[in-house]
Amino acid sequence: MQAVLLPVGTDVYALPVGWVREVVARPMVAPLATAPPIVLGLFNLRGEIVPLLDTAALLGTGRIDEPAYAAVLECPQGPAGLAATAFPQRAVLDAPSGPSELPGTAGAYRIADRVVVLLDPAVLLAPERQGTSTVPPGVT
Repeated sequence: MQAVLLPVGTDVYALPVGWVREVVARPMVAPLATAPPIVLGLFNLRGEIVPLLDTAALLGTGRIDEPAYAAVLECPQGPAGLAATAFPQRAVLDAPSGPSELPGTAGAYRIADRVVVLLDPAVLLAPERQGTSTVPPGVT
């Protein structure tokens, strides 16, 4: 499976390449005072306003203070950015090496000497998760 590796702190997550529209370096984020903690703010992508989500907070693994990159996903309800702390790279995932216990993930994979967790954007950003305060209304 073709994937985009998304570094988040010391962890690495993978996104199916079909979900990723583009990668943006140093997005200029406008914070939203009343947004839930997973929303870092909004950024302008060639005239299109895109919410930037804190990938670590969305997964319940911490926070990203300074997003170095944003992977822009093409979701059914519009684009959404997932914050990354280093440059996302393309990779090929072989067979899964095990399950993942994080919500919105679809298994763990080995790439060289590290374990990569595959994100399932359809589950991670699903509208029904809005009630859990993890995905803000209008983002998915």
